[in-house]
Amino acid sequence: MKNIFSILLVLLAVTFSAYATKSPDRNNDGQHTKTLVAFFSAQGHTKAAAGKVAAVTGGDLFEIVPVNIYTEEDLDGWNESARGTHESKDRTTRPEVANKVDGFEKYDTIFLGFPIWWFTAPTIINTFLEQYDTEGKVIIPFATSGGSEYGDTENDLRVSAPKAIFKPGKVLNGMDESQINDWIGNLK
Repeated sequence: MKNIFSILLVLLAVTFSAYATKSPDRNNDGQHTKTLVAFFSAQGHTKAAAGKVAAVTGGDLFEIVPVNIYTEEDLDGWNESARGTHESKDRTTRPEVANKVDGFEKYDTIFLGFPIWWFTAPTIINTFLEQYDTEGKVIIPFATSGGSEYGDTENDLRVSAPKAIFKPGKVLNGMDESQINDWIGNLK
């Protein structure tokens, strides 16, 4: 009986050790970290993806809300004068964000979600990043897209968080929690 108990303790220790090194809420030293899943969603697609990322990571969910909500006309990608088109093509625009993350400093890892507009993130994501000290924070972008590819998204975001550590982002269209877990598990 004593041997069985010893074997169970060893198995438990091995299992815990594996969890400690692979869990998204731990750093490379096995120490607990805090994860934020921040997202901007103009039509609900990115919000759904963010919910899945939060479920997989156990991260705190935060919706980035614009001061001026985007209308369907603002999001008409075929209209050169539409607000979303203009903001995506003029990377200096900074739409105002109506809310802030309480205790942003406690987060080590930020999964950052948004729709792809004209091959990049909307500039409200730059506004969001510029509100905080992101030095040394790990930022992992994720997106949804109606057709545009990921493009220069990470370069466009690095401008607003130059001292952050960016991990490769991904478009999560149609991915379930298992697929998102695989993507997160393969991040280097």
